[in-house]
Amino acid sequence: MANQALTEAVYYILLSLTDPLHGYGIMQNVEKLSGGRVRLAAGTLYGALNTLLEKGWITALPGEKDTRKKEYQITAEGRMALLDEIARLTELLENGKKLFGGKSNAEDSL
Repeated sequence: MANQALTEAVYYILLSLTDPLHGYGIMQNVEKLSGGRVRLAAGTLYGALNTLLEKGWITALPGEKDTRKKEYQITAEGRMALLDEIARLTELLENGKKLFGGKSNAEDSL
């Protein structure tokens, strides 16, 4: 895994874009996927989208001419970055489970 760890916001944005979505839809989906923990402000979202576009991890789909709404979708490169992050998070989780004997409450193991 050569990629750096993704921020939680970027992770959820990439997860959201496995199907095409526009900005507001991404914001709603990120909040839903995170159980309400992650709420993206418009500036944060569009800054992240611009960075992801520059990296080639997402693409802007051609939109209708009479609307400013753009839909975005993950690219093959973005999917690989997301899969690398899932593998990284899985490794972290597995190592934590090994250390704490698979207990769900880490305080019980201290």
